[in-house]
Amino acid sequence: MSSRLRELIRSVRQCKTAAQERNVVAKESAALREAFKKQDTAYQHRNVAKLMYIHMLGYPTHFGQMECLKLIAAPSFPEKRVGYLGLMILLDERQEVLMLVTNSLKNDLSSKNQYNVGLALAAFGNICSAEMARDLAPDVEKLLKSSNSYIRKKAALTTTRIVKKVPELVEQFMHPAAELLNDRHHGALLTGVTLMLEMCHLEPDAIKEYRNHIPQLCRIMRSLVVSGFSPEHDVGGINDPFLQVKILRLLRVLGKGNAEASDQMSDILAQAATNTEPTKNAGNSILYECVQTIMSIESTGGLRVLAVNILGRFLGNKDNNLRYVALNTLAKVVTVDAQAVQRHRTTIVDCVRDADVSIRRRALELVYSLVNEGNIKNLTKELLEYLAVSDAEFKPDLTSKICTLIQRYGPDKCWHIDNMLQVMAQAGQYVKEDVCNALIVLITNATDLQGYTVRAMFRAMKANGDSSCTSLLTVSAWCLGEYGDLLLPGRGGALQQGEEALSVSDSEIVDLLEANLSDSLAEVEVREYVLTALMKLSAKLPGQVERIKGIVGQYTGNLVLEMQQRACEYKKLFNYDQIRPQLLEQMPALNEKEYAANLGLEVTASDAKQAAEDSNLPNGAPPQPAQVDLLSDLLGDQPATVQARGGLEALLFDPSPASTQAPAAGAATGAAPQTSSAAVDLLDLLSDSTPSPAQPERPAVMQDPFLALDASPGPSATAAPGGAAFPSIVAVEKHGFKVSFSFSKPSATSPATDIVATYSNSTPNPITNFSLQAAVPKYMHLKLESASGTSLPPNGNGTVTQVIHVSNSMRDQGKPLAMRLKISANVGGSQVDDQCQVNNFPPGLS
Repeated sequence: MSSRLRELIRSVRQCKTAAQERNVVAKESAALREAFKKQDTAYQHRNVAKLMYIHMLGYPTHFGQMECLKLIAAPSFPEKRVGYLGLMILLDERQEVLMLVTNSLKNDLSSKNQYNVGLALAAFGNICSAEMARDLAPDVEKLLKSSNSYIRKKAALTTTRIVKKVPELVEQFMHPAAELLNDRHHGALLTGVTLMLEMCHLEPDAIKEYRNHIPQLCRIMRSLVVSGFSPEHDVGGINDPFLQVKILRLLRVLGKGNAEASDQMSDILAQAATNTEPTKNAGNSILYECVQTIMSIESTGGLRVLAVNILGRFLGNKDNNLRYVALNTLAKVVTVDAQAVQRHRTTIVDCVRDADVSIRRRALELVYSLVNEGNIKNLTKELLEYLAVSDAEFKPDLTSKICTLIQRYGPDKCWHIDNMLQVMAQAGQYVKEDVCNALIVLITNATDLQGYTVRAMFRAMKANGDSSCTSLLTVSAWCLGEYGDLLLPGRGGALQQGEEALSVSDSEIVDLLEANLSDSLAEVEVREYVLTALMKLSAKLPGQVERIKGIVGQYTGNLVLEMQQRACEYKKLFNYDQIRPQLLEQMPALNEKEYAANLGLEVTASDAKQAAEDSNLPNGAPPQPAQVDLLSDLLGDQPATVQARGGLEALLFDPSPASTQAPAAGAATGAAPQTSSAAVDLLDLLSDSTPSPAQPERPAVMQDPFLALDASPGPSATAAPGGAAFPSIVAVEKHGFKVSFSFSKPSATSPATDIVATYSNSTPNPITNFSLQAAVPKYMHLKLESASGTSLPPNGNGTVTQVIHVSNSMRDQGKPLAMRLKISANVGGSQVDDQCQVNNFPPGLS
């Protein structure tokens, strides 16, 4: 005979190792197998109980599953109870053994003993499969109409499992479930509402059907709210909070999207929200469900204000869980009724300083949602105060959100600059590069604030000795390089309101930059900006030229290659004083709308208005023409001008000095004469080394080659008249092959142009592996179709064609077509790779 259950539990607990436990379990399992073979019915229930314990320990018990079925078929209740319990623990709905238990369940469901019926319903609700649900659904439906409330509540719970397994049975149970609302027994009511709620989730038609029962649900809810003390259902002074919560959830589903249904339940929702005491968790749970229901249905404005006020009271509670759910719910409510949430702004901001990390996160997310043009100043001040004392783990996200709010809702540019300075001073290492870039774009357009800005940057850079604030140091260095001369007396314009006067000499400006340049702890990026800023100041501070030249010379042997390259190139520029001021002159204002669109940012209303008023010009100068060599950043070359790049590196003059040509300079329209003078060396330093174009050189129009740097391109060609044909051109003819272009346009004013490229071979040998690649400026769009072949027959006996689609988005601004070609081919057994620029497009083609 096997041991008793209590002895087995004691033996397992006394085991000190897993091996000992396995040994005990193995011995007991062997004893159980022997007992099952002998059909020992006296201790059958005890053996099944031990089998359940072994199963819970994680050991196999499949050998005893049939014993559970035998106990279920037993006539006495105690044996049935152990049998059904074993059935629910040892088996699940995927076991084939369940097919054998269906008949036993059917017999027990029709038993006259309510406890046997209850056992069968409980087991059926736990392990019901789809097949069993279809077989026994009629029996369960009969039990829903039983006169015994004990059976009705268990039948309703079992029905919930049935409709989950077989949703098509929802319609069969829809009416019996609604009849449970007439039950006076709270257990039957609770399970009935739960069943109705589940059917509403599974079948939308049930929602329409149950909307007719809203008045009945409201009456039940009202009786629970206003009734006196009921010891049987009282929880913390609240009458059956579980039933109230379920009814509120069902009302929420029934009233969503339906104004008439919402109006029917508005009174009881207001009554429950005002009469429920919030002193205990039971009351708070009902209030929370009231709020959720009010915000989900088509409620009136007054009811929503009541719900938001309840959440506001939750925020003042000491319970962290209650404050968390309040913040979480307010984050959803703010999209529906932001004005009502704004009344609790002070309490929400106080939660930002809470000791609980989860509450801080939720409060911050809610604060971001509350910010608008009217409260941006107050909330930004609060967030900046918190930024100064916040944990390091919060600073990156907090900094990013503050910067976004400043960019989106800033009331004016002066406030924008001031607050961005505060952010960079407190958490400069977390400010992203595109934010710094956007600030620089703003500064270039705020011509009346450039003096104030450079003074503020000078103060911040001087006061902040922390080399980790990379963003502050880089932006300040940029501003000092561009507008450092405005620090000198009489040049910076009028002081802003509340600004203290600042007296700075040119030597102090250089001292500050030199100190940051020589800081060994500073980032290399910062030192690169400072070196370039010093170079820019050499054109604005004549009295410091020799000193700056000496500082730059110290870095010509720097171990950092980028620093060394910049220093060597900058030192070279000091030999050409006649053009250095033009090369280092102030950058033009950058297009705010275009930059914001590229980054996916929104331009604030104040910025948009200011951009419309301001001309997009540097300090009121006339507009500067764009560079002709717009293809210089294609096919591996460096950009030639700031206008051609329009990106991050151009804005912060990050590339090598080759890209820092004077903004007013246009590319020369003709090639400079070939000389061996120093001028040619300087041009080699400042320009890209690009292959010569296919067209022959035109005669130079200027005697001084340096004047090419200041030359502007001629006016763009006018559009071709409507219906005019464009002649074909020879784009390339070298190495024995020829590339010809013929053109067609949908209409004379269309920006689209279709080019048919024809390739031919004039050599006596075939040309193989022929391929052509094309590149166009960034304002154009290019699409290359597949070529008709890759081999060109000798002596012009055949051609290969390829279609090129070009669209010029700036045709209306007079931008001409421009294209650079890269050709690869095998000519006579030798690989040929060549690049050229097409400069002979027909006049009027754009």
